[in-house]
Amino acid sequence: MEAKELVFPPGATRHDWVLDAALAAGLGLLTVPPYGVRGFAEGPSTWLFVSAVLMVGSLVMRRHSPLLALAGVTLAGLVQLVLSTDPMATLVAIPVVAYSVARWVPGQAARIVLAVGALGSFLAPIRWILLDLSHPSIRDLIWLMLAWFVCMGLVITPYAVGRRVRESSEAHLHRVAVAEERYRTMLTEREQDSRLAESRARTQIARELHDIVAHSLSVMIVQAEGGRAMAAKKPEAATEALNTIAETGREALSEMRRILGVLRDEPEPGRQADFAPAPRLTDIPDLVARTSDRAQLAVHGQPPRVPPALELTAYRVVQEALTNFLKHAGPQATVLVTITYGMREIGIDVLDNGIATPSAVPQNPGHGLRGMHERVASMGGRLLTRARPGGGFQVTAALPIPSQLSQQEGGYR
Repeated sequence: MEAKELVFPPGATRHDWVLDAALAAGLGLLTVPPYGVRGFAEGPSTWLFVSAVLMVGSLVMRRHSPLLALAGVTLAGLVQLVLSTDPMATLVAIPVVAYSVARWVPGQAARIVLAVGALGSFLAPIRWILLDLSHPSIRDLIWLMLAWFVCMGLVITPYAVGRRVRESSEAHLHRVAVAEERYRTMLTEREQDSRLAESRARTQIARELHDIVAHSLSVMIVQAEGGRAMAAKKPEAATEALNTIAETGREALSEMRRILGVLRDEPEPGRQADFAPAPRLTDIPDLVARTSDRAQLAVHGQPPRVPPALELTAYRVVQEALTNFLKHAGPQATVLVTITYGMREIGIDVLDNGIATPSAVPQNPGHGLRGMHERVASMGGRLLTRARPGGGFQVTAALPIPSQLSQQEGGYR
């Protein structure tokens, strides 16, 4: 700590100056006048009056500079020790200064008031009581011991109170600082959580758009190629392919509008966002039928009553598996989608007999496979994607049904 801060501790306000001046003036009116009335023109009394004014007047500095106040009281006390054989009323300033030094001076520097007080408490009683140092009586010694005890008490007690008040104030400031730091940390964590939530939302939206666009375009491409090949031989087949393309496009556009409508803060003027329901388990048969005539569906059991997020996950897994079938299996391959609705989980198997082999499986899966793994993992399920040893590709997913739903009566519709 710098010497300036030690001598002039920061924190004294104009209000403190006024209070300290009022304190010094009040004590001065009560203690100083007697020493001015009695023989003011005589030399010793003049110096006693000056020392009394200095001792009480030093209290004006007690909060602005406690050490300077201590120096003024110490100097005045030495003058009174030399000139007066009786304790003066202005000694009431000593406990005030002892408290002020303990309260406002930081660290071990405050202990200087104890050293000065101990010295004064030892010398002053000797000056007052033992007038004849060569022949002290037992009574004088007893009074001397009591005077020592009282004088030290008038220094130590206010010092202890001042240090206690300072420690309490510092503890309060520390608690305030800790609370402010905790609040800043909370704001930082809240901002980080917001960014993470935003990142997760972007990832989920990107996954939804990928599944919708990739599947719809794959179906449209396959139907367009098939319709072009059959246009000359069977015009009615080409018409059916065009109808499928149009229906798939409209469905993809509807789902994209649903997602983009949720993203908009405000809908466009004159229209509202389209909040069509998300795909469900009962929409899977239509998904398989619309994908290709080379896709077959086998369903075991009845669709259970499960949360919408689980239904969407099952739908997207089948959708992405069929999309990969259309893109990679080849024009002659077929695929079998098997849905098993059990008591505790939903099983999904998508097996094709395409041209994929173990060596043809990419080492770094694309967004589709990674999206399937993320979806299934978020539901607490298991997913297996691999090339089949005899050719083709396998996608197997197991999605657990929440226990509170699987145990309810009437849990199946």
